[in-house]
This record gives sequence, C-alpha cells and structure tokens, in this order.
Amino acid sequence: MQKLKSIFATTAVVTALLASGCSLTDNQTQKSAKKQSNESLLLEVAEKPPLGWNSFDAWGSRINEKDFRETVDFMAEHLKPHGWEYAVIDYIWWNPAPGAHNTKENYQRRPGHPNVLLNPDGSLKNPAEAPMDEYGRLQPAVERFPSSANGQGFKPLADYVHSKGLKFGIHIMRGMHRHAWYLNTPVMGTDKTARDIAKFNDHAGWLNNMFGIEYRAEGAQEFYNSIFKQYAEWGVDYIKADDMMGQCGAPFHSYYAGEIEMMRKAIDNSGRPMVLSLSCGEAPIAHANHLENNANMWRVSADFWDKWKDLKRSFQLLDKWSPFIGEGTWPDADMIPFGRLSLDDRPHGKERMSQFTTDEKYTLMTLFSMARSPLMIGAELNTTPFEEIKTFFMNDEVLYVNQNSTNNRQIIRYDEETAKKGAKTNDFYAAWYAEDPANGDVFIALFNLGDEVKSVEINFDMEDMRGTYKVRDLWAKKDIGTAKVKFAQTLPPHGAGLYRFTKVPGSSEAWVIPTEEKAHDNQ
Repeated sequence: MQKLKSIFATTAVVTALLASGCSLTDNQTQKSAKKQSNESLLLEVAEKPPLGWNSFDAWGSRINEKDFRETVDFMAEHLKPHGWEYAVIDYIWWNPAPGAHNTKENYQRRPGHPNVLLNPDGSLKNPAEAPMDEYGRLQPAVERFPSSANGQGFKPLADYVHSKGLKFGIHIMRGMHRHAWYLNTPVMGTDKTARDIAKFNDHAGWLNNMFGIEYRAEGAQEFYNSIFKQYAEWGVDYIKADDMMGQCGAPFHSYYAGEIEMMRKAIDNSGRPMVLSLSCGEAPIAHANHLENNANMWRVSADFWDKWKDLKRSFQLLDKWSPFIGEGTWPDADMIPFGRLSLDDRPHGKERMSQFTTDEKYTLMTLFSMARSPLMIGAELNTTPFEEIKTFFMNDEVLYVNQNSTNNRQIIRYDEETAKKGAKTNDFYAAWYAEDPANGDVFIALFNLGDEVKSVEINFDMEDMRGTYKVRDLWAKKDIGTAKVKFAQTLPPHGAGLYRFTKVPGSSEAWVIPTEEKAHDNQ
C-alpha cells in the first residue's frame, strides 16, 4: 500500500506537468538538443551535482577576504582530493559593514539581514554609498576584500581560488542596486539608464537592497549582459542568484521567469561557462521545465537549517522532484548545516555546533546523496571538528553515489504525508533506490524516521531485484554479508544506512539469507 502511495504521489506530479504542457521526455530532448546546438553554456557545467562550500551558514553576509582565503586553503588540502571544488561567497559582499546597524529605525527582524537605510529623497543613509562602477555594477567592499582595490573586483581572489585547483563563486540578488536607480546610472552599451529598466520598490520581502528589472524594457538584457560580463572578467565560475522564485517558503510564490531567462542569456553571451544556481525556494514544480532549460540547480526547499523537521520535509520535496534529476540540471536541497554555524549569532540563531545528532547527519548525507542534490557545506571549516568533516565529507564511497548513480528514486515512504491520520510516528520510515551505471550494482538507502530504534526492511520485488546479492555498508566501508528476496537493518532513531548490492552471478531465487543487525559500526 505504501508503495502505491509513493507511485500515486509521483503520478500526480507528472500528471500536473503534462497538463501544463510539460513532458519529461520533452525535457530530456530539449536538454540534449541544447547541448548539441552550442547555443547555450547551460550544459557545459555541472554535469554532476556541484560539490562545494558556501559562506552563508557560518558568516551570513559578513565573510571577509582573510576568512575566505583560510577556508579555500582548508578545502584545497582536505576536500579537493574528494571532489569538492566550489568556494562561494554569499550575499552582500559590496557592503563594508553589513548587519552593523541593527536598530529600530530599519525594522530588521534579526541581525545579519542588513536592509539599507534611506534618506527621505531615496539616497543611501547607511551605508552612505554602495561601491559600484559608472554603469551601476556593484563592486566588492575594499574594507572586507582588500585585494579588490583599484577596480580589480574579485579577480585577484578568483585567481587565488583557481591557483588552488578550485572554482570561485559569488551570490547575487535579482536586479540592480537601488543606489544605481537613485543615481540613474547608464546601462552599458545603450542610451538607456537605470530608471528606464528598474522596477521601483520591487525587492525581496526580506531584503530591500535591490530593485528588480523589467524584462520587457529596452536595455534590460543589456544590463544583465554587462554584469555577467564583469563576472566573467573576474573569473567567476558559479553564480547563486537569489530572490528568483519567491519568498523562501511563503505560500505565494513570485516566479521571475523573465529575469531567469535574461541571466541565462547573459551567461551565454559572456562566453564563460558558469553554474547558475537559483534561490530561494521552495521552487514551484509547475515551472520544472523552465528551470531545467535555464538553470543548473534550483532550491526545492525554503532555507534549510539544523532541525529535524526541516530534514523530514526534505524527504517529501526530494521525492517530488526526483523525476527531474538529470545531467547538468539538479534539484537543490540547500546547504548542509553541519559543524560550526551562525558565527556571532548570525545569520540564524545563536553561534553553535550543528544541532543535528550524529544519526541525523547520516540521514541527511544519505538522502542528499541518493537524491543527487548538489552538496554545499555550510560549516566554518577551520573550527569544526576534523573527525566530523572526515566522516561526512571525505567518504568517497558515499560521494560516488551522489556523483554517479542513476535512476534515483524513492521506493517507499511512510510518514505524516503518506500514512493514515493517527498513525504512530515511531513507525515512520523510508527507502530510496539507485543504480551504478558502471557495473549494474544497486544502491539502497534505508531510513528510520521514527523516534525509537526500528528495523527497516525492503522486499526485493519492489524493484525487481532477483537472486542473491553481496551487500556492502558504504558508511562503514565494509562488506556485511549477502541478501536475497529481502533486506532489513536495525536503525537508530532518525538514522539511516546506505548499501551497495552486487549481484552474485548464477545465484538462485528461492531463499533468504539473514542480514546484519547494525547499520554501521561507528554509530
């Protein structure tokens, strides 16, 4: 019955897409045609889910050059050998002191989300200026990124990242800075100005820094061309574009299709391949076809933090989006809030080590790997226990699943969404399936979504698995026996296991071999 519920849920998603004119086959055909046509750089990057680090979960908007370089050094030494490659500076890198003016005057909900303060005429009050060039293109704050002095922008920092064998990314907000609108700066290469193309007071509900762009206006595409041209000159490899799909979990979404398309075209016009990552979520699945044709990754969740309820929600979201896992385009479950977070009590809650338990961390990494979500570490790496980093970010067998598996899908899920009303939460569980295209092996992930120790079992006929299989625990990195017809493991509360199944040649189908009791020895 639970398998049928999972099938019905997926069928409902596909039916909705077909009704709106979308087709899963058409999506793949369009992606293949686009790659062959050389008209777009979309599929020149992110052939596998991007692996990297982003500054937001630890620093919010306040990362500086010293801290960033130290993080890059750590990544190059410890994480790069395992495939991690993107180092990303998150938002408001233009502001000399973001979050420093948390007063009643600017109505901030919490420190670390720095709205600009304005004078009555619309000019900036705090900060007094926004560093930008004559075309209204924002520049890094020299106070925080001294290598950007003398108009060099982020190029020196990008060069440093590249010298370490890594790739460089930045966060941007949709539109142009409102100070460019106030100054009415010219749009590069046109006779238009900022006020010809900007939509006054069209800004994110959680940040007032920017005005959106009217995509129908003459000069609008040229403005986006100009800023992405600058990013290409700096050597940027990855763009996280925010405020593109709504208000981070609000019930009503604004989906800025026009500006998404302008960004896509601007990257293509720049001549430099860049990953285009869209935030914030939850992304509306009705626009899945549009997202696949314009972005490399898109946030399927609202802001994701170290809370079990957020992780449980991810099971529902990643199941819904699993039909759209594909080469070059990836549903994004958001950053990984492990390790030391929210330095100086910003951006979210008190400074802390992640509140996820060890078992919940196994669950997150197992789910995100089986769903092939991009993996972006949020921790302050240099003060996070190295053993945690080694366990969760340096296990090549687990990362292989994220980077290489195919046919990824949920087998079954029994939880608040799929169970009958009044069902016991301690009975909740889930399982995912994937395949290794290199040799035909099968990957199975088991999850205990309840609050007590539980045995989680799958029957092989759920996925037409026949015969006897050798079983390897990927977290423990050891073989644990063989299985036939069914497979069960006893898992701790909120825990998970991830296993590789290798078919035994010539095996029969008539009997069951007992399985191990523990998910992994290091729990």
